[in-house]
Amino acid sequence: MSRLLTIGPFNRVEGDLEVTLEVEAGRVATARVSSSLYRGFEHVLIGKHPLDALVIVPRICGICSVSQSSAAAAALADAAGLDMPANGRLASNLILACENLADHLTHFYLFFMPDFARAAYRGRRWHRQAEQRFKATVGEALREVLPARADLLRLMGHLAGKWPHSLALQPGGTTRAVTATEKVRLLGVLRDFRGFLSRVVFGDSLENVSAIESADTLAAWASGRPADFARFVEIAADLDLDSVGRASDCFLSYGAYATAGATAAGASDAAAGHLFARGIWQGGGRPLVAQSISEDVAHSWLCGEQALHPALGETRPLLGEFAEKPAAYTWCKAPRYEGQAAETGALARQLVAGQPLLRALVAARGGSVLARVCARLLELALVVPAMERWVRALVPGEAFCAHAPFPDEAHGAGLVEAARGGLGHWLRVENGRIASYQIIAPTTWNFSPRDAAAVPGPLEQALAGLAVADGEELPLLVQHVVRSFDPCMVCTVH
Repeated sequence: MSRLLTIGPFNRVEGDLEVTLEVEAGRVATARVSSSLYRGFEHVLIGKHPLDALVIVPRICGICSVSQSSAAAAALADAAGLDMPANGRLASNLILACENLADHLTHFYLFFMPDFARAAYRGRRWHRQAEQRFKATVGEALREVLPARADLLRLMGHLAGKWPHSLALQPGGTTRAVTATEKVRLLGVLRDFRGFLSRVVFGDSLENVSAIESADTLAAWASGRPADFARFVEIAADLDLDSVGRASDCFLSYGAYATAGATAAGASDAAAGHLFARGIWQGGGRPLVAQSISEDVAHSWLCGEQALHPALGETRPLLGEFAEKPAAYTWCKAPRYEGQAAETGALARQLVAGQPLLRALVAARGGSVLARVCARLLELALVVPAMERWVRALVPGEAFCAHAPFPDEAHGAGLVEAARGGLGHWLRVENGRIASYQIIAPTTWNFSPRDAAAVPGPLEQALAGLAVADGEELPLLVQHVVRSFDPCMVCTVH
């Protein structure tokens, strides 16, 4: 006999999220993920001047506003044929990386780890320490993490003026030049943040953490180490979090942090330069072809009959006509790559980029809760040294931004990597005004519904098969899997 279990709205989630599970014989048989808030930013943009997008799209989200700005600026640059000067590219990378790393900290300490402090885990050998370190609002780790995060965001103040909703990111680069004195200040911010990571998060140097290449090495490294990443590794081993949360194992990355020669949204990106490469990982790597992306609305409260590439896409809500589409259960579209549900995020980025530990974890057990959380923490160790190099490479006195008149007729795409994964903006300009603007956010990929072929989205796949005890109304294992994807529902439906 089966039962339906609806979980939601979730706390510690940006926006509205509900998950409905069909439970049979103590296991999740099927899952349906619903984003229940429609926001309509894509409609707001129509008819506006193209550069107005830089003001409007950051308001989609207060957590990842810089990512939205970065994607919009990249789409506008692609449409206008603008190339950034080297300083502009370096500063843009620093601004985006600052937000992404702050987001990784927020996810780990404020959204994910507090679940292990719950009373349901009382009796586990690690529970007392987890409660002391990570309990929501009162855990001692917050007294260290929140000031360190605020100090990191000083970098955003130097480069972007403010956060969130800065206008510093432009199609041709960044608006604020950096002086030689400010370079020293930026390096000081990164030195302090490196020290916090080495002391509190890892209990080791960033370089040693980045060099971990296997699950056995990770376990040996974590054993007895008084640091928060090691504490998570111990908890994950006890709860077998390496064996839960597997989706389709098709991973997508748009490429993170452009280097010289990178393209905004080329059809084939093998020659494009990024700190973390662009591509698809599915047991092996291959180039990402942007034209292979489509959006399906068969199970969404949206009008439409066929899957469309976002450059040709539309967002037409059914509004009061839900009853006319009984198969629909969410405002979220179903993005697909070559017809497949693809997972995006830090794990996808690092698989495509070739990070040895994460490739080993996925090769052994597929995408999992352990692998997703490890990927985000490893990015803290991997990106800070790159940020230090970018600051040193800035050349005061040289240009930070290129300028050109915006064409009356144009189209473009901006593909970037937010903390949660691939973020794409597609726009078309006619008669000097935005005629179409489509956005696919990372959570749109990961929390997508079924498509016309009834293939579930990545989270829906990852929840199938999880154990749910009789009478359990708020399964912790389900929550761990959901939070490992770090949903941002306000971005999902824009």
